[in-house]
Amino acid sequence: MKKRTMEYHLDGLIALLLFGVFAACLMAVLFTGANAYRRLTVRNNAFYENRTCAQYVTVKVRQADGPTAVDVEAFGEGDALVFPDGDYMTRVYYYDGYLMELYSEKDAALGPEAGEKVMEAGGLSISLEDGMLSIIITDKDGEAQKLMLSLYGEGEVNS
Repeated sequence: MKKRTMEYHLDGLIALLLFGVFAACLMAVLFTGANAYRRLTVRNNAFYENRTCAQYVTVKVRQADGPTAVDVEAFGEGDALVFPDGDYMTRVYYYDGYLMELYSEKDAALGPEAGEKVMEAGGLSISLEDGMLSIIITDKDGEAQKLMLSLYGEGEVNS
């Protein structure tokens, strides 16, 4: 009779051990999947922010009436894209960790802090030469994306 009781305890112990191994494997798979999901989400969010910033600037340039409706001037913490519109103008620039937009009268003496925050960024560098607008947008993590926009044609080159 003692042998049979001993067998039942051993069978129960083996079953409990198998259940523990199964639970440990299940937890390992769940933690691995959660970590992979977190990494993908972070990467996709960074890509989304960088690409959205570039698309915003590209659309602003494409909305301009022509090559003479886009200019570059010093403003904020660097250069600003300037879009004149009659007695008003729109400036797109970088200030205090954000890509900013300021719509104001041409003669208004407003500083860069008066603009509206568009999105977080790490920097904005703009140059205009012979109808080619070169824009380098740096995200908050320091990754740069370069845009080359032709003001005379319908071309856009990313690099």
